Amino acid sequence: MKIRQNLYIDRDICEELSRLARGHVGNKSRLANDALRNWLELRRNSELDSHFKLRLDKLSRELDAARRDIDLLVESLALFIRYELMVLPPLADGDAAGRAQGRERFDAFVTQVGRQLASGKRIVGDFPKSEMSRG
Repeated sequence: MKIRQNLYIDRDICEELSRLARGHVGNKSRLANDALRNWLELRRNSELDSHFKLRLDKLSRELDAARRDIDLLVESLALFIRYELMVLPPLADGDAAGRAQGRERFDAFVTQVGRQLASGKRIVGDFPKSEMSRG
């Protein structure tokens, strides 16, 4: 269903619209209708883009913070492992008691990590953003 509208447009736009209507199948009303439809669609998309942009920016910041935390964790673990391997002497081949104690300590460690993850608590608190940005 079409609704009649009386619009006032600039003379140069009217002349351009007349030229376009002569060169294409259709008339000025169809061209104006299509142009308005395209403009409204672009505007709707622009509004959606701005909403998505805000959300994507927030997600990007959260991802950057998660990357920073992972980098900190990996670097800390690597330094700890290197230190432990440099300081502790290797176990002798026949040291069954030492190996058993190592397995017990490892099992206790894994259990503790599981408990911490299940509780949602962190042993190391969140670092203030100002300390992390100093680099």
